[in-house]
Amino acid sequence: MSDEITTVRPPFRQSSQGSRPTDDRRRAPRAGWLVPAGLILLSAIPMAAGAFRLTQLAGGAAITPENARFFAMPLPVVLHIISVSVYSLLGAFQFASGFRRRRPGWHRVAGRVLVPCGFVVALTGLWMTLFYPRPVGDGDLVTAFRLVFGTAMFLSLGLGLGAIRRRDFARHRAWMIRGYAIALGAGTQALTHLPWFLFFGTPGELPRGLLMGAGWVINVAVAEWIIRRRPANPRRAARPTGDRRVSP
Repeated sequence: MSDEITTVRPPFRQSSQGSRPTDDRRRAPRAGWLVPAGLILLSAIPMAAGAFRLTQLAGGAAITPENARFFAMPLPVVLHIISVSVYSLLGAFQFASGFRRRRPGWHRVAGRVLVPCGFVVALTGLWMTLFYPRPVGDGDLVTAFRLVFGTAMFLSLGLGLGAIRRRDFARHRAWMIRGYAIALGAGTQALTHLPWFLFFGTPGELPRGLLMGAGWVINVAVAEWIIRRRPANPRRAARPTGDRRVSP
């Protein structure tokens, strides 16, 4: 089905099925933006928190026990916030299939930005987990989850990059979706924490660890559902070597 909308039609002309085909063509491009819009919204809360943190660091806010570690060594957190913001926003457009069909070179160009940003996200996240003083309320379980999923994101990107070098489009798509899902964990964690805050207040170490882990697990589960629900088109996977476009 075409993603383009036909805007000029003869007056009073309808197909035998009425106006439904035209309506479907008009709705299809809009529906194609629902997933990217949802991903951007999911990223909005952690991005806002990151922007607030950058404002604190740039503006010389008062140093407190909660933010002292960032003032002591700001580079890792600054790199993390900037790279995850670019990764989240730019990556969302990779799920706009109609947009990508109209701009076939988009995926490859965006990938050259996304992959380095993703590696920076994973590595700075691991560094902060290992070397920053542990925040109040973060127990061993939170630390373990951060190490596991940070490592999983790094490996997913590495495996996705290796797959595309071998021209294995299906595995490239799958690993990149997994890496992106892990990166958006902070957005889902805001949603998993919200009911607890509303009914019970600030969570202790164990509930916080479980709620943090739930955010990542939910995202990975959705990613696996997407990968298995829509396997790569075998005709796209068989493209000649000269065509470097990658299916979503």
